[in-house]
Amino acid sequence: MSFPTIKSGGVLHVPAGEGLVKWVSGDTYTIKATRSSTGDALGFVEAVVPPGAGPIAHAHKSTDESFYLLEGALEFLDGDRTFVAEAGAFVFVPRLHRHRFKNISDADARLLFIFTPGGLEDLFIDGGDDPVPGGQPEPWGIERNQQIADIIERTGSIALPEVAP
Repeated sequence: MSFPTIKSGGVLHVPAGEGLVKWVSGDTYTIKATRSSTGDALGFVEAVVPPGAGPIAHAHKSTDESFYLLEGALEFLDGDRTFVAEAGAFVFVPRLHRHRFKNISDADARLLFIFTPGGLEDLFIDGGDDPVPGGQPEPWGIERNQQIADIIERTGSIALPEVAP
């Protein structure tokens, strides 16, 4: 799917059920808006995170990330501590801050996240897997992250250890 580009005075509208779907790190991400479709303003993603899934600890060099949890419970890594966010919670992660999330419940978690400015969603678009009908996304190990290391670097992400050194 190609994303429309905002025109002067224009509106971006992505109807329910639409967007580019990618499997990333065991999760299903539907990319609703990209840097190019918002004039660099933001990237917007709807995510479904199965029990036990979520990305590895990381930081973003020049992008802030905001999360809004719609359903379920996620454990967030915040530097060197963790906390649990449940449905209705909002989490803001400033650039260069080590973080990750993990579904600690026994049901899928659903959340929205926003990258400001946009561009980090290119990691999912270029490095994510295309869904396989009838299949399920597989968790990524360190090997998979090494395979897409150039995309991780290009999009301004930094893979970090789970525990602070």
